[in-house]
Amino acid sequence: MYQIIDGRAIAEKVKDKIVKEIVTLKKNRPNLAIVLIGDREDSELYVSLKEKEAKKLGVDTHLYRFDRKTEESEIIEALKFLNQDDLIDGILVQLPLPDKFDTDKIINSIKPEKDVDGFHPHCPDYIISPVLASIKACLQEIDNKADGRSACIFYNSKIFGKGVEQILIAAGYKIISSDKSKEADLIISALGKPEIIKKEQVKKGAAIIDIGITKQANRVYGDADAQDLKDHLSYLTPVPGGIGPMTIAFLFKNVLEIYKRRA
Repeated sequence: MYQIIDGRAIAEKVKDKIVKEIVTLKKNRPNLAIVLIGDREDSELYVSLKEKEAKKLGVDTHLYRFDRKTEESEIIEALKFLNQDDLIDGILVQLPLPDKFDTDKIINSIKPEKDVDGFHPHCPDYIISPVLASIKACLQEIDNKADGRSACIFYNSKIFGKGVEQILIAAGYKIISSDKSKEADLIISALGKPEIIKKEQVKKGAAIIDIGITKQANRVYGDADAQDLKDHLSYLTPVPGGIGPMTIAFLFKNVLEIYKRRA
């Protein structure tokens, strides 16, 4: 049976530190603008979780919705407005975007100092992508030396894939293509396709960091089939309760950091 990487426990430690700082603030609370484009169920779920968590932590959120028929230029204009809005400390564009949109162009329209997801190419060093920060936290939990080990990544967003590759290489992993997943010591998946990863695709004793999330009939699924893989893996991030709570915690850590530097 694999060992679970408890994302909730890791997230609680991060959030405890955030709350302790926010309750001491004497000025306005931190403010986060969330831009949601399209109608993906997983994106809707993540945005809802972020809004609920913000209330608990003492962060004000402002949701801007756009349907998939919206012109890209309209979204970019909205981001430019938010860039100049002194009330807004951080801006989050929920990914992935519908296929018609140029993700790089939209992300690059965010002022680097306000990009809480840390995907802008000129983001300051103090802003670290919440997903990437979560992956780093998971790597610390996995009990092995990365040097000489291989990893593969399943992803939809090129920005995400590039960022994860950099983290893994820095940690000592060799990156192999996803069609060789059977050879990988570590798999990171962010496809949003329920239980698509079976043990036939995975090396015995490998670890999986499951970032994918899909909601169907009031149930949430990850990319990895946890039941099928239960006697096959060494480590697994559960869905729910794995990467999700951590990304939200690290997101608000960025919001607070940006707020403090703008105050």
